[in-house]
Amino acid sequence: MVKEEHKKWYSPNLSIDIDLLIFGHSGIPILLFPTSMGRYFENKDFNLIDSVEGFINEGKIKIYCPDGIDKLSWYNKSIPPADRVKNHIWYDKYLLEELAPLARHETGHQKIITAGCSFGGYHAANFAFRHPWLVSHMFSMSGAFDITGQLDGFYNNDVYFNNPIDFIPNNSNPELHDLKIVLGTTDRDMCRPDNEKLSHILNQKGINHWLDIRQNADHDWPIWREMFPEYIAQL
Repeated sequence: MVKEEHKKWYSPNLSIDIDLLIFGHSGIPILLFPTSMGRYFENKDFNLIDSVEGFINEGKIKIYCPDGIDKLSWYNKSIPPADRVKNHIWYDKYLLEELAPLARHETGHQKIITAGCSFGGYHAANFAFRHPWLVSHMFSMSGAFDITGQLDGFYNNDVYFNNPIDFIPNNSNPELHDLKIVLGTTDRDMCRPDNEKLSHILNQKGINHWLDIRQNADHDWPIWREMFPEYIAQL
């Protein structure tokens, strides 16, 4: 039985109450993001937490499942694209200034791991590549890394600095080379081209990573439940 804790607080960065589920009692902190427009309980409901139960109970990892705000940001067609990006930037500040410090304080680890499936893979990658000094490992499973399709043709500097395939090629931060990166995808994954493109960019920069292409699998939870514990086992 995995230790589970629910937290909720008012986020000064987001100006809303936001929920969080925490699994485990000690270990390396992992920020595990939900898929597109998913909630903080999604990774539990789809048994991704169960897939790494042994590692959690051993105290090897402690998982933090933040709520997503995609409905207010990237998927919010009721507001202008520039405001969608700004709302995501506030989410990034919530992660950086509120959630990451909590995870570091509770576990005693200076660096965190980011992980996620599908659009959660975008969040994991974007945060890790924007803040490599804070992140030791990034595990993306069927991630998407080009956000421009959500913005109706709009583009500015805020988009650039939150679109990994755009900002990574010009980023000379040496700490990027310290990241342990896994790009998990499948032969039938609609996000496979994104993973291959990001892998090419990383190769061009000499950044070590593992492009893990699984065979006979789809963009769906069964393969992610296989990938995640294998990636955790590498720690």
